[in-house]
Amino acid sequence: MPAGLTRGLPGREELMAFIAAHGGDVGKRDISRAFGLDGGDRIALKALLRELADEGVLGTKRRKIHLPGALPAVVMSEIVERDEDGELIATPVDWDEDENGPAPRILVRLARRGRLAGPAPTLGDRVLLKTEEIPEADGAIRHNGVVLKLLEKARALTLGIYRRDAQGGGRLIPIDKRNMGRELAIPPDFAGDAQEGDLVSVEIVRHHAYGLPTAKVKERLGSVSTEKAISLIAIHAHGIPSVFRREALVEAEAARAATLAGREDWRELPLLTIDPPDAKDHDDAVHATADLDPDNEGGFIVTVAIADVAAYVRPGSGLDREALARGNSVYFPDRVVPMLPERISNDLCSLRPNEDRPALAVRMVIGANGRKKRHAFHRIMMRSAAKLAYAQAQAAIDGHTDETTAPLLDDVLRPLWAAYGAVKQAREARAPLDLDLPERKILLKPDGTVDRVIVPERLDAHRLIEEFMILANVAAAETLEEKHIPLIYRVHDQPSLEKMSGLRDFLQTLDIKLPKTDAVRPAQFNDILARVAGSELAPLVNQVILRSQAQAEYANDNYGHFGLHLRRYAHFTSPIRRYADLIVHRALVRALGLGRDGLPETVTPEQLAEIAARISASERRAMAAERETIDRLIAHHMAEQIGATFKARISGVTKAGLFVALNETGADGFIPAVTLGQDYFRYDEVRHALIGERTGEMHRLGDRVEVKLVEAAPVAGALRFELLSEGRHVTPDKRRPGGARGRYGRPESRPHGPKRIGKRK
Repeated sequence: MPAGLTRGLPGREELMAFIAAHGGDVGKRDISRAFGLDGGDRIALKALLRELADEGVLGTKRRKIHLPGALPAVVMSEIVERDEDGELIATPVDWDEDENGPAPRILVRLARRGRLAGPAPTLGDRVLLKTEEIPEADGAIRHNGVVLKLLEKARALTLGIYRRDAQGGGRLIPIDKRNMGRELAIPPDFAGDAQEGDLVSVEIVRHHAYGLPTAKVKERLGSVSTEKAISLIAIHAHGIPSVFRREALVEAEAARAATLAGREDWRELPLLTIDPPDAKDHDDAVHATADLDPDNEGGFIVTVAIADVAAYVRPGSGLDREALARGNSVYFPDRVVPMLPERISNDLCSLRPNEDRPALAVRMVIGANGRKKRHAFHRIMMRSAAKLAYAQAQAAIDGHTDETTAPLLDDVLRPLWAAYGAVKQAREARAPLDLDLPERKILLKPDGTVDRVIVPERLDAHRLIEEFMILANVAAAETLEEKHIPLIYRVHDQPSLEKMSGLRDFLQTLDIKLPKTDAVRPAQFNDILARVAGSELAPLVNQVILRSQAQAEYANDNYGHFGLHLRRYAHFTSPIRRYADLIVHRALVRALGLGRDGLPETVTPEQLAEIAARISASERRAMAAERETIDRLIAHHMAEQIGATFKARISGVTKAGLFVALNETGADGFIPAVTLGQDYFRYDEVRHALIGERTGEMHRLGDRVEVKLVEAAPVAGALRFELLSEGRHVTPDKRRPGGARGRYGRPESRPHGPKRIGKRK
């Protein structure tokens, strides 16, 4: 037993001290072992932990208990500033401010001499830090961070909007929000052919003790008023690598098509691809047939074949380093920033119809109840029988075939749908989280301008591919665990105790009960969603339950996938566009002895943990860039509609005001609280609402409203609206069920004038 600990159930202070002493991150088993707790004490411990969680004193992450705001022992960080003494300060790249509060600032220290290879880190660099709390720290900086590895150098170029001045030169207005207000001076001889309002990239050539730094235009990217410039803004603002290194391109061009040597010949099997109509790469193909084994009556054999990217992208090669730096492909309405050069992604690894392609395939035996009975992986040569779009495949099943689908209907498509019918039963029995959250898609005209925004229909064709891919991903994780080969999992933690408590309080305001339990399951949320399905409350409840969920990520240790309700899960099905899948492919090649291009035996769990952290950050970077680009495109599209009115729904509530999403386009905008009416509005955290102190007028998340557009800022991707609808009214005794937070609104004497646009973070 550790020194200084009493035996038996600890008190609150002793328990908190123990958790803090272990880096703010321990499991219930760790606590029980340290204090020598038996069965009865363990029940009392659960009650104590729940009490502390309800108070917001403790949280959970990766099924461990932690102090909110506690830093992991090793964290990927970005160096953001220098302090008064010139010391570097970093903040964690992956930090949930909603759950943990403001990101901690870390004082950066270099490792001992000789431990850090390569150049020393500087502003803007991403580094892997080993953190420790500073004893008796009393300032804003409470942690030291020793640099273990320099992951990514800062970008040398800055992107911004060029503004001319009377002297023939100009200034650069950076578009990166972190650099807003930090203008750069561009002398006339450094301006090149930049014109007023152009989007340009510049290089800082001189810093001055006083005045603005001097910059030189390196590239003119076109007028910022064009939609084609908008994705470039996101690419640069988020540091997404968009130009392939020469060594990667040389390797890609030198690659030669894989041969049949060492592979099984499956070219006669009518595998087919089903993708969006505008897809340029096709990395997964499917096939199904009835299982003739009498021991599996009513069952199926489902085959999923995935492009064999590992055959072309070898560990440690230039292509491999480039793929890791990118982490994943990034998809914008007008372009794709691929993880791999087109020679690999759109040619050698694209499963084109009637062309020989290498693949890694998994053949799965499915029972009549849809459950997987067994599976086997094979390294094959395949030949896709057809390339279908989702709607095209669905139309054929619904009785509307075309010249491509008619010959495939009976022997290929109908068996696929029959197998999906069985798999669907298993999915329903498993009961994964079933949120109804329609996604918008922007359609562009040939000139790159916005045509319209749609919400694509979800078809059984989509669900079929989704379920078969999930089965294949589970099979990959199971095989690698069985062979004791390290891998990168796709994991999703259960909701934290704090968020569950907040969700429970909110649902109580709707007279919906969410029982307290340690064993949270997706089915509990599904039951609530089923109760409100089709009602006015459905969008509201879907949004609040979504916000209670943790974020999925990659990790080398497995704590399961809560949303899918799976114990083990790994991404295997998209190695063209996700580096995690490439790692899993290599691990399978090594585990099953399928070639010499598998995961090197020298790869350590620590290296996989580092890779997982990097690609998780790359994924979040891509999601933010894609979301911001859509916001900017829609703001640009609506800039000429100032004064127009729209039907909308309240999509977010904060102390500062309301966020709304327009029904027609899904466009997001902001309504400042100070423009809501002649009242003080308080933020009710439990109800997700702003409530008038005097009138009781309430504006709540999910409410349908009518709004007027009063301001658009395309470069910022921001829209500001005025609320035209009246809110619902609550009686005084029902205004503060959980304690209102914050007093906001406008006194009667304050004018209605426009305020600056706010942007949700």
